[in-house]
Amino acid sequence: MSPNNSNQSALPKYRTIIIAVALIVGIPLGIQACNQASTRDEGRRVIQIRQPSENISGQEVAVLTQAPNVPPPITRNHPTRVIVNLDVVEKTVRLADSVEYAAWTFGGSVPGNFIRVREGDLVELHMKNEASSTMPHNIDLHGVTGPGGGAKISLTLPGHESVFTFSAMNPGLFVYHCAMSPVPMHIANGMYGMILVEPKEGLPKVDKEFYVMQSEFYTKGKYGAHGLQTLDMDKGVDERPTYVVFNGGVGAVTGDGALKAKVGDRIRMFVGNAGPNLTSSFHVIGQIFENVYGEGGSTNAEHNVQTTLIPSGGSAVVEFGATVPGDFILVDHAIFRAFNKGTLGILTVTGPENKKIIESIQSGVAAPPAK
Repeated sequence: MSPNNSNQSALPKYRTIIIAVALIVGIPLGIQACNQASTRDEGRRVIQIRQPSENISGQEVAVLTQAPNVPPPITRNHPTRVIVNLDVVEKTVRLADSVEYAAWTFGGSVPGNFIRVREGDLVELHMKNEASSTMPHNIDLHGVTGPGGGAKISLTLPGHESVFTFSAMNPGLFVYHCAMSPVPMHIANGMYGMILVEPKEGLPKVDKEFYVMQSEFYTKGKYGAHGLQTLDMDKGVDERPTYVVFNGGVGAVTGDGALKAKVGDRIRMFVGNAGPNLTSSFHVIGQIFENVYGEGGSTNAEHNVQTTLIPSGGSAVVEFGATVPGDFILVDHAIFRAFNKGTLGILTVTGPENKKIIESIQSGVAAPPAK
């Protein structure tokens, strides 16, 4: 047999081997590509044209709370009509030690009341503007579908009340604020809060829930200047806050206002950022967030997160376990804000130590041990 005939007879064998190798390598790669495509499709999701619930059963009056407290979880398994009574109060509030601020508020506090409803609920919101108010006000809830998030139909003059309804169709944690012109002035003066729309299936059970909201104050006086302070619009326009704080004031989440938990508690924080200008780099020193629901969404959690960004007008839900006792410091990790402008709080955890998690071996300040 000639060499050419020998080579030709071997070709089919090589082709068979090549095809087999291609199948062995190609099939898993094809499956992987299909899985990746499926994952991408799941991530995109089909855009829903949401519709209000058809079967609204009964009604109840919403429990509203002031920070850092959160209303109790919703236990019913059906949508209902929820009546929310929200009063607008212009009042003087504490901003720092010996510093007061002429604030405009929802519910008499900065931040405003925390509202908790269930996906599918029909919310009937009553907004009263006290007769002593100097300004008309309204409300824009980021969880509302409709022009202005409700602002267009909630304009309320001093001494009057507006009432409107909306369907809570999207689950998540949402900011609300006044959107009366000039909008920056109303937000900077304290008119903001949070509304949680629980998903139909509810949230996983935890032991402690807290409401924390970051915001800025632009005062005519310098940081720490005593007395009653008012808004400096020029500082606001230039984005030069005098104060950046949690829950309306320097030290509001420290001392008697510190958050409290026990070793073994599962903790959930509903964290908002009212702005009106800055992005928050929210961090709890000495803790790692097990779950972070970014942008206040109800799904797609990130895990084992050190610091999470919260945009102005945005929110995040962070969850973690308390494993050791101590004081854990809440900060905006744009760190000058924490130690020089006020974004600093305390979570105090009590209970037994666990030296397997953390233990001091030798102090760097005490006298060295004798040799």
